[in-house]
Amino acid sequence: MDENAPSKLAALLDLEELGPDLFRGHSPASSGRQVYGGQAVAQALVAATRTAPKDRPVHSLHGYFVLAGDPSIPIDFAVERVRDGKSFTTRRCNATQRGHTIFSMEASFQRREEGLAHAAPMPDAPDPEGLDDVHALVERFRAFLPEQAESWLKRRSALDMRVVAPDDVFFPERRAAGQMIWFRVRGAVPDDPAIHTALLAYLSDMTLLNTALLVHGLTIFDPKIQVASLDHALWIHGPLRVDEWLLYAQQSPWAGGARALTRGQIFTREGRLVASVSQEGLVRQRDSARS
Repeated sequence: MDENAPSKLAALLDLEELGPDLFRGHSPASSGRQVYGGQAVAQALVAATRTAPKDRPVHSLHGYFVLAGDPSIPIDFAVERVRDGKSFTTRRCNATQRGHTIFSMEASFQRREEGLAHAAPMPDAPDPEGLDDVHALVERFRAFLPEQAESWLKRRSALDMRVVAPDDVFFPERRAAGQMIWFRVRGAVPDDPAIHTALLAYLSDMTLLNTALLVHGLTIFDPKIQVASLDHALWIHGPLRVDEWLLYAQQSPWAGGARALTRGQIFTREGRLVASVSQEGLVRQRDSARS
């Protein structure tokens, strides 16, 4: 792994300030043909957070992917201060390239307070240390991977990811109802809670739509399938650290009309539910794709 990968990931979220409530972000040199959806979510959240009171952490965000982003040019983020109430702060953020909106988001921040509490239990999962890392999985399942997928999975990354049941991903006949993934950022991340939350937003977009395909014995590596994120919602339930192991339990309750709904719950290793995610995406068979 690139020893500088964690710092490069943090640098991705260090937006340039252009003026009052105006910011600019950049994509990493290793980006593909389009801006990764999680990057747009995380950078928009960073922009919105910079305009919110420091004693009010974000508790939810809802965003729409409008156009595919071009990683070769900067992304400009304009924040609208919708409301500053006694307990809640609302911000709207518009991300643009070449004068066109590529992503829009609304986020809500809340002052810390006590209240009634309950949470869903963490599902049973083996410890991450006993599972293969991504590079070991590539070696194990190389015969089933398209060349492009193998190259993508073997790239240098700050992310340490362990798939709980990898056979469900690489053997279509298993038709899994969902998937679980342990993940963490390699190396130490600064203690700023806002950075950990933004990095979680960045990572929360990963593998979700593949969960919907698994139900049908397919994967995102299938060249006959076209997938794209349409919207993304994230709820933060409590403090978390992305440089410690987190379990991402994902399911897809519905698909139809060339769209699929996915949802996920993120738990600490101790079993505390720290975030919930929901996303709808385009899932289209290319032989029926429209321009």
